[in-house]
Amino acid sequence: MASATIGVFDSGVGGLSVLHHIRRTQPYARLIYVADSAHVPYGDKPAAYIEQRSHALTRFLISQGADALVIACNTATAAAAASLRAQFSLPIIGMEPAVKPAVAVSKSGVLGVLATVGTLESARFAALLERYGNEVKIITQGCPGLVEQVERGDLSSDKTRDLIARYTQPLLAQGADTLILGCTHYPFLAALIREVVGSKITLVDTGAAVARQLQRRLHSELGSTTSATERAGQVQLYSSGNLAHARPTLAALWPEPLDLQPLPSEYC
Repeated sequence: MASATIGVFDSGVGGLSVLHHIRRTQPYARLIYVADSAHVPYGDKPAAYIEQRSHALTRFLISQGADALVIACNTATAAAAASLRAQFSLPIIGMEPAVKPAVAVSKSGVLGVLATVGTLESARFAALLERYGNEVKIITQGCPGLVEQVERGDLSSDKTRDLIARYTQPLLAQGADTLILGCTHYPFLAALIREVVGSKITLVDTGAAVARQLQRRLHSELGSTTSATERAGQVQLYSSGNLAHARPTLAALWPEPLDLQPLPSEYC
């Protein structure tokens, strides 16, 4: 086959941080992104609810021709990846906080994890802690409100800075020299986090690793290839939320002209 069609979804606009990496590694692919902004944030919702939304969005993306799926949300991966893989046969790549690469770069042996409450309470994250807990000390911090700030496109206000300071200070006080950005919204706050915590703290996220894993799966399972004659692939964005509210934020987070459409009502 030629370049693939890749479906990507998140609770809102945060997964665009992953889409940036996918765009770099798959420049000729057709990308379809769904921001489930009518239901954001996922982090404070029951796992069954997130699973139901994940299945609805997956059905939509498959109806649009998706050859592979990226769950660009740590919380949705924890709640729904297993059941999605059981029901659908296409390659499905999920997210999890980047504990393994953080272990490799930490000098103090103390890692701080910034994530949603839903991610931190999941069995998937508990398994990560069990796997690496003997090698390093892992301190977790739920971050209510940060997703909403990114959804508003508010990446630098005093309110956002105060939230970041509140959530990072306890981690730094316990000796963390590496902070894991355990939500796909948080890389959009990396510059402000860096201002707050200083240049000596390492920030780690998972977007690039997910894009590489997607590339491997496309090649091995679908035989996806590109040629020098192909044009850059189309990027289509859908939202279950208010498009008038979404457009300014999306424009701030995505460098290309936007093709933003409402998610069809049967999937909302």
